[in-house]
Amino acid sequence: MATQLVITALLIGLSAGILSGLVGVGGGIIMVPALVFFMHYTQHQAQGTSLAVLTLPVVILASLYYYQQCQRLGTPIDLRIVGLLALGFIGGGYLGGKLALSIDQESLKKIFAVILMYTAFKMLHWDTVILKWIRSVF
Repeated sequence: MATQLVITALLIGLSAGILSGLVGVGGGIIMVPALVFFMHYTQHQAQGTSLAVLTLPVVILASLYYYQQCQRLGTPIDLRIVGLLALGFIGGGYLGGKLALSIDQESLKKIFAVILMYTAFKMLHWDTVILKWIRSVF
């Protein structure tokens, strides 16, 4: 592997790991676009790579730290819910992967972008700002 490729991959992984530990995201929001833009992966390759990274125990340290700190703060993580979410994630990941591979790359990129934009709008509460503005105009 070329040195530049190794450094790029390590920086993408580091960025995704930092964001994952910081706010619970990283694979889809950082890793997928970074693999597409910096490493010229197809959308399918990038999504598959991101999922493959998640199959390894890469988030175990962040998870353990959160578990310990939440216990200490009196707001424990409910491992029963973690188990149920994991079961749903396994089935959903399989079905989503099958669906993604049946969609052409350009459409998949657009779906991915719309989901990211929708999430950003909702989390920044821009949807309510826009609705208020529309109501004031009409």
